Amino acid sequence: MPNLTMETSHKLGVNEAVRRLKEKFDSVRESFGSQVSELREEWDDRVLSFGFKTVGMNISGTVTVEDSTVMLAVSLPLAVALFKGMIQKRIREELGELLT
Repeated sequence: MPNLTMETSHKLGVNEAVRRLKEKFDSVRESFGSQVSELREEWDDRVLSFGFKTVGMNISGTVTVEDSTVMLAVSLPLAVALFKGMIQKRIREELGELLT
């Protein structure tokens, strides 16, 4: 299973970064809820564990918020491997906007 890992810097502090990420996940859930199933979101302080199923494929991962970075680790199905670069670019753009 291909893995996608990335790290994004921020200057928001942990609490503000977590708040913004929670709002973003709520927004994503509202926008794409009809396209995903088995959506799971569990926060443990500054670590989010998530998972969902889309087009028959399971996606899962974690988001860890530190003082000046946000780290993302996602397990992607093999069928998505060809799109890994596009997915990573889109996530990097979204995180960049969210955390500035």
